[in-house]
Amino acid sequence: MRRDLAALDDSGLLIKVRGGAMSLGEKFSSSEHNIEEKANMFVEEKTAIAKFAASLINDGDFVYLDAGTTTEKMIDFIPSKSVIFVTNAFISAKKLAQRGFKVLITPGEVKASTEAIVGSEAVIALSHYNFTKCFMGVNGISRSGGFSTPDKSEANVKAAAMARGRKVYILADHSKFGEMTSIKFAELKDANVITDKVPDRKYFGEFNVKEVL
Repeated sequence: MRRDLAALDDSGLLIKVRGGAMSLGEKFSSSEHNIEEKANMFVEEKTAIAKFAASLINDGDFVYLDAGTTTEKMIDFIPSKSVIFVTNAFISAKKLAQRGFKVLITPGEVKASTEAIVGSEAVIALSHYNFTKCFMGVNGISRSGGFSTPDKSEANVKAAAMARGRKVYILADHSKFGEMTSIKFAELKDANVITDKVPDRKYFGEFNVKEVL
């Protein structure tokens, strides 16, 4: 297998990366924008995605809400219902509480650039829950790299939450497709995707997807 990958890499048909390979049509990044920069990117698309995602929440749900600018936007559109939330985003926890929802926040270390709570304490806490729905953020979606994020600590928290979710939704605007970042936290088959528009039809069949624009 390694020889095959090396041969394809030498021929220019793919690019070898740690743990596998990526096609030439995919872009690799090991960094990410901070929370302020992300908040000003693809605002219309993220709002449409968040509004649809919020409509999926029902009475009696026990929901995990991941840190992220799109997941945070969901809060304004969530119907006033009997719902309990768990989140690793202290800003989202505050907004949910202000709206009158019962909200639990994971313990751990605050990552300043994304305002996410990460670390082993968060992973351990999440292992005790059984979520009816999980709404997740993502940095990259690619056929060779799965769902990915540049930070291992955040990847571990995402994976822990998804493992405890009955239904898992990835919220991603079109710019996330064809992107691969450092750490894969799930396979494409492990979640449903809510996006404004899938830019490449090759992703259909990889997962259930809802386009909202």
